[in-house]
Amino acid sequence: MAKYIDPKCRLCRREGEKLYLKGARCFTPKCPIEKRGGQIPGQHGKKRTRGRISGYGIQLREKQKAKRLYGVLEGQFHRYYELAIKSKDNTAEMLVQLLESRLDNICYRLGFTLSRSLARQLVTHGNVLVDGKKVDVPSFQTKPGMIISLPAHAAKFDFVAPNLIEKNAPAKWLSRVGTQGKIDRLPGRDEVGTDMKTNLIIEFYSR
Repeated sequence: MAKYIDPKCRLCRREGEKLYLKGARCFTPKCPIEKRGGQIPGQHGKKRTRGRISGYGIQLREKQKAKRLYGVLEGQFHRYYELAIKSKDNTAEMLVQLLESRLDNICYRLGFTLSRSLARQLVTHGNVLVDGKKVDVPSFQTKPGMIISLPAHAAKFDFVAPNLIEKNAPAKWLSRVGTQGKIDRLPGRDEVGTDMKTNLIIEFYSR
């Protein structure tokens, strides 16, 4: 199973904004965006281009930001796009729903973890139940009505227990009681809480 294994903070610096990939660290002064002001990584980072970015460049950066935000690689992200354009529903809305319906994202949105990478770890290690059955595939597509829960031992993990105690509120389209959550419905584009310009992503792949 392919995944990005290099420093996650480099991704935020490359996009010039917080993508909240490191959980609690992103809310502290240790965050590189706070310390370096979004300086691009690499030896030429200080020489950020001041010229006008082309339309293609703007679309590319938006696509890259969305990929990094949800922790998916190019091939999988492109497949989500292909599924979205084949759908009879609004393409942009469908793309968002496909990304948000991933099991690792659902665990993050339910408040079990503070980042999608930790939620992915929770899933891949077999610590998440879907309708009472163990599922260890982060990209598993969930549907409205499904029950997502954690077994008793998983609720005691260091990166899970504090979140349950603090009772972090889940997304509006989800509900949760203790270690059990439910997908009430699929989210709209304005409910995901991320500044993702899906129209630019669709334009990028439509070129």
